Amino acid sequence: MTSTSPKTTTTAAWEDLVSAALLGTERRTPPVPLRAGRSAAAALLDAAAVSTVRRRAALRPALAGERPAPAPADPRPPLPPAARRRLSLLLADRGDTGGGSRRGIAPDLTELLPQWLAAAQEYGYRAPGALLPALLDAARARTDLRPAALALAGPRALWLARLNDDWKFALRGTGGPSAVPGAGDPDGVRRLWEEGLFAERVTLLTALRRRDPAAGLELLGGTWTTERAEDRLMFLDVLREGLSTTDEPFLEQALSDRSRNVRGTAAELLSALPGSALAGRMAERARAHIGLADPASGPVITVEPPQECDAGMQRDGVALKPPSGRGQGAWWLGQLLEAAPLDSWRERFDGRGPAEIVALPVADDWRTELHDAWCRAAVRQRDADWARALLGAPAAPARTTDVAPAGSSRDLAKLLTVLPEDERAGWVAEFIAAHGLSDAFRMLGVCAVPWSEPLGRSVVDALDIARDAGSYPWSFSGVMGLAERCLDPAAADRLDMLTAVTDEPEGASPGSGGYWSEAFQRLVGTLRLRATMHAELTGPAAPPVGSGEPAPAAS
Repeated sequence: MTSTSPKTTTTAAWEDLVSAALLGTERRTPPVPLRAGRSAAAALLDAAAVSTVRRRAALRPALAGERPAPAPADPRPPLPPAARRRLSLLLADRGDTGGGSRRGIAPDLTELLPQWLAAAQEYGYRAPGALLPALLDAARARTDLRPAALALAGPRALWLARLNDDWKFALRGTGGPSAVPGAGDPDGVRRLWEEGLFAERVTLLTALRRRDPAAGLELLGGTWTTERAEDRLMFLDVLREGLSTTDEPFLEQALSDRSRNVRGTAAELLSALPGSALAGRMAERARAHIGLADPASGPVITVEPPQECDAGMQRDGVALKPPSGRGQGAWWLGQLLEAAPLDSWRERFDGRGPAEIVALPVADDWRTELHDAWCRAAVRQRDADWARALLGAPAAPARTTDVAPAGSSRDLAKLLTVLPEDERAGWVAEFIAAHGLSDAFRMLGVCAVPWSEPLGRSVVDALDIARDAGSYPWSFSGVMGLAERCLDPAAADRLDMLTAVTDEPEGASPGSGGYWSEAFQRLVGTLRLRATMHAELTGPAAPPVGSGEPAPAAS
């Protein structure tokens, strides 16, 4: 293919062709060469046909260049035919669903695409070549889809991304493990680490940390001083995989890094190792400001905030300047408490356990500040005993007004992630049964999918109670959307009885009965569609394509 002019048949802009077609060739000369004996209209149609092929082939028109190397092979099995058709439908329906506030009873396919991608990834399928452009477009529009979409697309997505600037994000994102050299290929590991794209290096380091944490640390240490600050920060974050005391010397060195963000992340990682030297230093500092008084009325926790933030504290990750509206002493104290090992408080409080410590009164209105810091520490150190103590009983009467005290910065959803999945779901189920759904949205978002049967039953029961009370269904649209994606599809038949239009109670929002009926019909329809999608992924595989499936075109 050759081309010299931006207005030739091969490179005419699509917008120019459309303009000429709309105005007519008698009013505007088409931006294409005209040959003797051939009408301008025919030349315009030929150019439009060529441009259409190019657009479908996923490559913008350009001057002729070196032919790209063929797309790499992807040895994974192809999707079953039914699953391939389903993916095509999901990708075709990812646009706007109408923009109206009333959704009707049709399932929201846009929200089902992430689930489909995650399920397909579990089976190890590869994406059909013909759907790769649409899959990359979807991932470009939605960053939450990128990890799963790129994993399904595989190496051919990177091949296409190098040919189309619209998909360059794929070269920066994290890829799947298929391109990572195996344990028996140390030369390949070293070559990819030294020559690979940043995304490939992150993927390699992540895979190594999962496979052999010490080998990953050694690889990073070899180039650490030559890496850019933003790259050091990303690589350091990867060390969360397989974090252990073996990483402590490296992280201690990183406390002196030129980048403040790198120093802060290194301190955070060290504080997640309760036996580290940094954790010991933080524990000693924190204990100096927390005491236990024993007046006649009973033991009370006393708090004396630090008066300065010295150089040693700053080196260990304590930020000097507090955010607006926060006192310096409280800010520094919170950081010390967050980084101090929680186990160190047992000795400070005369052998008491987490629940007993949390139950102690705190003098001078420091209770919220103290408990908030302990919540952050429990999340960082993944301490389930402290998380249980700080969460308390889900049905406690005090929770009917606030899930956290006024002025508190604690994040109960994060605290719940420390608990085992079954216990977490059970806690949230009891919370909803006692207090309803108004404060439960973020809690539901951290529960494993599909929801356990008790959790699903609590959510559905709470929605049913809200309907019977005449509440406006849009107030629960967020929870209903979560239910569509997270309820076990096996619950669909049991929910059929909720799809009928019920009589509206006195004082109910006008028309609420019809809206609730639509919402429950949509819920049941979505659950059945999810069940069908999973069945399609387990169906008979497509015939081997070594063979017949065309590679993604890009010329």
